[in-house]
Amino acid sequence: MASVSQEKPPFEKGGLGGFSFDQLHPALQHHIVNTLGWRSLRPLQEATIAPILRGEHAILLAPTAGGKTEAAVFPVLSRMLSERWEGLSVLYICPIKALLNNLEPRLAHYAGLVGRRVALWHGDVGPARKAKLIADPPDILLTTPESLEVTLISRRIDHRQLFANLRCVVLDEVHAFAGDDRGWHLLYLLERLSRIAGRDLQRVGLSATVGNPEHLCDWLAAGLDQPRRVIDPPTDAGRPPEIELDWVGNLRNAALVISRLHRGEKRLVFCDSRMQVEELAIELRGLGVSTYVSHSCLSLEERQAAETAFSQGQDCVIVATSTLELGIDVGDLDRIIQIDTPSRVSSFLQRIGRTGRRPGTARNCLFLITKAEAFLPAAALLQLWSEGFVEPIEPPPLPMHLFAQQIMGLALQETGITAADWPAWLGRLPGLGTLERDDFQRILDFMLETEILHTDQGLLGIGGSGERQFGARHFMDLFSVFVSPPSIKVFHGRQEIGEVHQSTFILKEEGPALLTLGGRSWATQYIDWPRRKAYVEPTALRGRSQWLSAGQPLHFELCQAIPRVLARAEPPVAFSRRALEHMAELREALDWVEPGKTFLIAEARDSLVWWTFAGRLVNATIANALAGEATRIVADNLTISFTGAVDLASMATAIRNKVFGKASELALPLDETFIAELKFGECLPAELREREMIARHDCSDALALLASVPMAVMRLSDSSLASGQISR
Repeated sequence: MASVSQEKPPFEKGGLGGFSFDQLHPALQHHIVNTLGWRSLRPLQEATIAPILRGEHAILLAPTAGGKTEAAVFPVLSRMLSERWEGLSVLYICPIKALLNNLEPRLAHYAGLVGRRVALWHGDVGPARKAKLIADPPDILLTTPESLEVTLISRRIDHRQLFANLRCVVLDEVHAFAGDDRGWHLLYLLERLSRIAGRDLQRVGLSATVGNPEHLCDWLAAGLDQPRRVIDPPTDAGRPPEIELDWVGNLRNAALVISRLHRGEKRLVFCDSRMQVEELAIELRGLGVSTYVSHSCLSLEERQAAETAFSQGQDCVIVATSTLELGIDVGDLDRIIQIDTPSRVSSFLQRIGRTGRRPGTARNCLFLITKAEAFLPAAALLQLWSEGFVEPIEPPPLPMHLFAQQIMGLALQETGITAADWPAWLGRLPGLGTLERDDFQRILDFMLETEILHTDQGLLGIGGSGERQFGARHFMDLFSVFVSPPSIKVFHGRQEIGEVHQSTFILKEEGPALLTLGGRSWATQYIDWPRRKAYVEPTALRGRSQWLSAGQPLHFELCQAIPRVLARAEPPVAFSRRALEHMAELREALDWVEPGKTFLIAEARDSLVWWTFAGRLVNATIANALAGEATRIVADNLTISFTGAVDLASMATAIRNKVFGKASELALPLDETFIAELKFGECLPAELREREMIARHDCSDALALLASVPMAVMRLSDSSLASGQISR
């Protein structure tokens, strides 16, 4: 082991004197001890060294600020030194640019200690800087999947030379990728990069707590020969977290509570919509609270200025969406405040992990519930957390539309490919291993028929229709796998503030459009529609911005927890007096609710409600199966309502036969809203597109669970069941 300066304290027991630490390159050992002054490694950092040095694929699990970055980077740097990797050998990939910007100084410091270099590569890095990086590549490149796609497609970059020496990829916040199509896109990019490098790349994923880490690890390393493992050693849980829920009724009251509580402390407030962020920021500033704003539709300069000012402040608040959930450093936090509720326990865990980092402090979160419809979901989420539940990560099945996107990307990357070429580039076909070769050929044939592709002497290239749909701005639409809403950039003079949906700028007869952005109100002076720019000036009038979003339906497990939290004698966490009173009112109104049952209730002569507690997608699937049993059927997260329905007994029979019958084949009705989720869906034949959408909205597991529980049938005025329980 490297010598230790005499001025340094002795190793802590179980610290840096361990066998795993001794396996690191001597130069790295020296700098960890003498330059960084570390006396010990965290359990995760110790446990990760040997597997990564052996070239294994791994998922590293730890809470926010749990030392995951160092756990991955130190052994990777050690391999770089011991095995004499040269050129660009490591990619460090993050889901958002802000996280890359935040990590770059720290990673550059670690690499610089042993004579290696780190650089950023994403959309905000200028052409001159990128040209220098291409001429003299760093050892570690920090980037996003979209920027990698740009690099592979670009005709100005020799990607074979740039990526020839790749050995390893570190995927930060890998759970944020795996749960949607960005994860599949990323895995396809790794297949293409492996072909260029001529070797499988070691894959190291960093993640907060997830419900199915082994499955996540298998997803990350699917089809690769090297061993893989989840590294999740026990850690000191520290002091019990301090969680409280308060019922405040509206956003103005929430601002009042925030302004009065925890004065002198730094508070990070999470909202789950950009509109809520903007409205709360204005309310707080009106109460004299030093307030900053961060969300994805603000310009880079606005976000960085807010986050820097907040990190250097003391008595202040930053109001943010989930953009600040992913570990971006905004300094030591005293408090986390949640407006209403996140949709997932995993998000809640990430958020409370931002606090409790200083010795003697505990993780904490105060829920301020502003809407009646958010109260029970918040309580249910805390019920799930108290039970130790964390959602599994489920990659969306059958990403056939991304196969089409990859074919177009390869056609640009290679200036044309043959039908025999693509299997070698796309390798293990992530997510599509169950398809037949004929299915892929049908997609290619359809893209040729619709002129999305064309063929010239056996070479596939982008056709006329593909050029029109995806070719604008050097094929920018091919780089991202999601549909971008039509937005307008907003400027105050030359300063870009951010962007909003174009519907914000519907000018009215009585004056200019008003909007809220960056926690300030603006009046529109001029709109340059061809360039999609709006110029604004500050105003004292209150504006309102539009960011169109479909919103997230509550998932099945969260809805199922609502009866359990209603049935508890004591709440799962500390409730304020107002919250206890509100919960008591809800329990009185829903005193018939019991865990482990559903309830079919007659509320009026022609109105029935089935309380399934199953989530909106499951309920919409059931409502589709029951079409025709009532004049009007409406599904939400907790119930299915029937207007103009038949009587209770007949509806119960219809549910038994049409929903839970052996021959029932239930499917979510897929309208244009769902189809629009598939950005490259127009590249697929209709039957394959429908097959993909049905697979992605399959509710069979939830329906099977509902089928196994009794359904109580009752009239609202009854104190007992009207018809007993229907067994299925």
